[in-house]
Amino acid sequence: MTDSTVNHALQVTDLSVYFPVTRGLLAKVVGHVKAVDGVSFTVRRGDVFALVGESGCGKTTTALTVLDLNQPTQGEIHLNLEATGNENRRWRDLKPPQKRALRKAIQIIFQDPFSSLDPRMSVRSTLEEPLIVHNFGSKSEREGRLQELLRQVGLSPEYLTRFPHEFSGGQRQRIGIARALATSPELVIADEPVSALDVSIQAQIINLLQDLQQQYNQTMLFISHDLAVVRHLANRLAVMYLGKIMEMGSDSQIFNNPLHPYTHLLLDSVPAPGKRRGSRMEATDEEKALGQNGTGCPFYPRCPRRTASCLEATPPLVDK
Repeated sequence: MTDSTVNHALQVTDLSVYFPVTRGLLAKVVGHVKAVDGVSFTVRRGDVFALVGESGCGKTTTALTVLDLNQPTQGEIHLNLEATGNENRRWRDLKPPQKRALRKAIQIIFQDPFSSLDPRMSVRSTLEEPLIVHNFGSKSEREGRLQELLRQVGLSPEYLTRFPHEFSGGQRQRIGIARALATSPELVIADEPVSALDVSIQAQIINLLQDLQQQYNQTMLFISHDLAVVRHLANRLAVMYLGKIMEMGSDSQIFNNPLHPYTHLLLDSVPAPGKRRGSRMEATDEEKALGQNGTGCPFYPRCPRRTASCLEATPPLVDK
């Protein structure tokens, strides 16, 4: 690691996550699904870095691996946070007490607010649980923290006694955001936090995330398939397709001067008044199989600018 990584909260290098495909009574491994294949990126402190792509491209698998909930097949994940002594550390090098301290510093906002909250737990129990796990203060100090969290996400402290079924989807997601912020994390992973919500509610949640990020200089890894949402939040983004990064750059580079054909396809699919529907987005099973099993670029079956060389080797990511 070089000194240039000092401002990085997260550095992912050549990350691959393969899942075995088994067959028969003996569960013989006959192949692998390359959910993530050679992904590299860095997230700078205070930035919102977005991973963008259609369903099944490996975004969430990458996020879960960063959280140490998936084990990488190869590659490195280095975390550089106050919880690691501002040094680059890997999950596998940490002892259980160190991992516990690091988990306090990394939290996730889940995609579905209807399944991510325990219906048997009140809002108070939901928000207080991470504080108890990480030994936060006394009972009265925790109560004050719970009320503060609800105010931060635009909800009344009176809601602490209520249960998830008493809230709308947008309110549930605000509670999920409050839970993620309970331990004052240094890095928040937001996994499609608005995709399960109505469009009108999406805007409210995006505005809330923007306000919280600006207020606390929050570092965030934002997962989304929707470029229209990402445009409002991200400083930098990487476009993923079938486990690989097709293009990466700042928000202005990606939105104003996209270079990869797949990025153009994603941008063309964003709805706009008076705009015709873009090209087909979802890959067929045959295209996915060819993209996963071939040696070349995974986008080759759908690319309008493909050449013979693209089938032989994946074009490298280069700075422009």
